[in-house]
Amino acid sequence: MSMIDIPVSSELGRSLEHSSGRKFSRKARLSFYNRTFRIICIASAVFVCVILFSILFLMGRTGVLTFETVSVKDFFFSTEWVPENDQYGAFIFIFGTFALTLLTMVISVPLSVIIAIFLSEMTPAWLKTMLRPVLDLLVGIPSVVYGFLGMTVLIPMLRTVTGTNMGDGILAAAIVLTIMTLPTISRITDDSIVAVPKKFRDASYALGSTRFQTIVRVVLPAAKSGILYAVILGMARAIGETMAVVMVIGNTPQLADALFKPTAVLTSNIVMQIANVPFDSAWNYALYMMGFILLIISLLMIVIVRLFQGRGVKS
Repeated sequence: MSMIDIPVSSELGRSLEHSSGRKFSRKARLSFYNRTFRIICIASAVFVCVILFSILFLMGRTGVLTFETVSVKDFFFSTEWVPENDQYGAFIFIFGTFALTLLTMVISVPLSVIIAIFLSEMTPAWLKTMLRPVLDLLVGIPSVVYGFLGMTVLIPMLRTVTGTNMGDGILAAAIVLTIMTLPTISRITDDSIVAVPKKFRDASYALGSTRFQTIVRVVLPAAKSGILYAVILGMARAIGETMAVVMVIGNTPQLADALFKPTAVLTSNIVMQIANVPFDSAWNYALYMMGFILLIISLLMIVIVRLFQGRGVKS
């Protein structure tokens, strides 16, 4: 009995020791993988933050050198942009950027909301499956294609319709940007309207409301945060767009006081002039300051988007 028990006990002990050792090694291995993955994630996040702040620091530090030659008042409020005479008034480009963005939103937002309402509330299912991928494909078209079509098709059309000699200007750029931002705003607005609970519509219909009243007074207010989110995203794209705007706006440093008057914005002025500017010059520093202004505007847009997104999640 004892001679049988001893081998069995020894074999059982060895198997338990082997099993516990294997469990211990597996636990250590998983712990190592988890720590390594955590370190990689933290390092990636830190790397992204370093890149962002490095860009901001470089643009801001170089742009601030502008004010060694030009006063802050002249840079932001002067309309004289003559680098050959050391005149660097950026008000023309700042005003043009906001005017172009505002005009684009005035045209694109109503159209985008109407398209979204049509897709989500009035379109049959088979047509939705066709139209939504089309909008998604429009988002992926390169901006230079939109700009080329605007330059070769839209501007001659505007000249014919209006009878003016100059078709390029802020209106042509706004129309091109409207076509570019419309799919983005429409798709996000469509998703926001679809996310409104069906019980809201049923309650409205039960109270005797028509479809129009239900959409305007119930569905759109309920999807308000998502619609604002879509509008701000579209505005951010309109502010930062370059190639399409360069090809249709005229690229002339003059105040945009007419729809068919060639003008320039921050992005177009930077693209058109940066290649031939000496690095250590006030002209180059002024262009860097314009880029820094664009970065600040873009960051503000992102912050606003995150705020609206947070409200949408909470609601």
